[in-house]
Amino acid sequence: MIEILNFLRQLEQHNCREWFNEHKAEYQQVQQQWNGFCEELIREIGAYDADIARLTLRDCTYRIYRDTRFSSDKTPYKTHFGVFLAPGGKKSMHAGYYFHLGTGSSAGYPHGHMLAAGNYCYDQQAVKLLREDISDGWEEFQHDVLSIAHPSFKVDMEGALKRVPREYPSDAPYADWMRLKSYCLCATVDDDFVTQPLLAQRVAELFHTTKPFCDYVNRAVDYALEKA
Repeated sequence: MIEILNFLRQLEQHNCREWFNEHKAEYQQVQQQWNGFCEELIREIGAYDADIARLTLRDCTYRIYRDTRFSSDKTPYKTHFGVFLAPGGKKSMHAGYYFHLGTGSSAGYPHGHMLAAGNYCYDQQAVKLLREDISDGWEEFQHDVLSIAHPSFKVDMEGALKRVPREYPSDAPYADWMRLKSYCLCATVDDDFVTQPLLAQRVAELFHTTKPFCDYVNRAVDYALEKA
C-alpha cells in the first residue's frame, strides 16, 4: 500500500488534469495494485459471507474521477480509494463492508483510513423497521450484535436527527439509535495498519466481527424491498 499512499499524497498536492495526465502510467500501476487488494478482500470476506464471494470488481469499486457538477470543490480527482462489499453490489442499498484508503493527511473522511460496516442509503421503511426491531429487542441487539463487533467500531451519528422521534422515549438506553437515519459502524486505522503485510486478511478479520450487524440491518432492508 505504500506506493498507493505515495501516489494519493502527490495527487492531493497536484489535483489537476495536467499533472494527472503526466502521471497516468503511475496511476494505472497503483490502480492495478488496488484492484488486486480488492479481489483478495472479496475472497477473504467471501470465506464467511457467501453473498460477498459472488462480487466482481465492477460491483464494489469506484472511479477516481469526481462528479463536480453540484459541488463547490472543482478538483477533478478523488484523493482516496474505496471498496464497498455488499450483497448485490454497491448500489443495492444493502449493508456491507467498506474499506477506505485516504492520504492520511488529516483525520476523518475523506483523508483518513477507515473501515465501515453498514450503509448510508436506506429506504424509509427499512429505517422504520430497524427502529422497531432495536427498540423491541434492545437486549438481544446488544448481546447478539453490538457486543460481537470489535471495540474499535463505533456507531456513526453523522446526519442523525437532533431529537428522538416522539413515538420513542427520549431516556431509553436505545434512544440514540432511534435518531439514526442510516446505520453504520465505523473504525479508523493509521498508516502503520495499512502498510503492514497481510492487509486484506487483517481487514477481513475486523469486518468478520461486524457480520451480525450487517445481517441484522439487511434483514430489515430485504423486508422493505419485498414490500416495495
